[in-house]
Amino acid sequence: MKTGVQAFVSGIVGLAVFGAALFWPAGTFDYWQAWAFLAIFAIISAISSIYLATSNPAVLQRRLRGGPIAETRPVQKLAVTVLLSSFLALVVVSAFDHRFGWSHVPTWLVIVGEVMVIVGLGAATLVVAQNNYAAASITVESGQTVTSTGLYGLVRHPMYTGSLMMMVGMPLALGSYWGLLAVIPAAASLVVRILDEEKMLRHDLPGYDEYTEKVRSRLVPLVW
Repeated sequence: MKTGVQAFVSGIVGLAVFGAALFWPAGTFDYWQAWAFLAIFAIISAISSIYLATSNPAVLQRRLRGGPIAETRPVQKLAVTVLLSSFLALVVVSAFDHRFGWSHVPTWLVIVGEVMVIVGLGAATLVVAQNNYAAASITVESGQTVTSTGLYGLVRHPMYTGSLMMMVGMPLALGSYWGLLAVIPAAASLVVRILDEEKMLRHDLPGYDEYTEKVRSRLVPLVW
């Protein structure tokens, strides 16, 4: 129950931060794309948290421990800092775009962006359901084994694949083309994070080398 309460409080705080980062730069609450995005994010996050709180609270607890401070490897601290900064820039730039009318994204493309956000968040939830050791920070726990089925049979880091899809979809869902620029440093930080993480996994996680021979793609199927 304690973990569930922590997840609830974290979710409320996250929505408040999202709201401030969207509506303050936008200079208005008349921003339907932002309201639609917040609704999608809140619903999927709530479903994920409720599922984990009832089925596997230990995994939910691990998911709540994240950010640069939680990382033990210097490269990971840097990568997460860049990733979070890029994510914030993506939101703020999209909101300023709405305020000053830099972009004119058609409604159908906004909907495509919303679908990408839904799929990205849904993939992240499915990853946690398929891998009991999924955590917000890079670590290998005692007794951990390689997960090679489900989404892990398609790419080695499906959590990051879902995150990348969500970040590409977000500016479109928020009605902005300029926000897509922030995806570039975000994607670069994911690449750095993956390369460093795999160094650790090859050294500390038995069977990971064999898994990499079976699943060749790290982030995007058949690309990299």
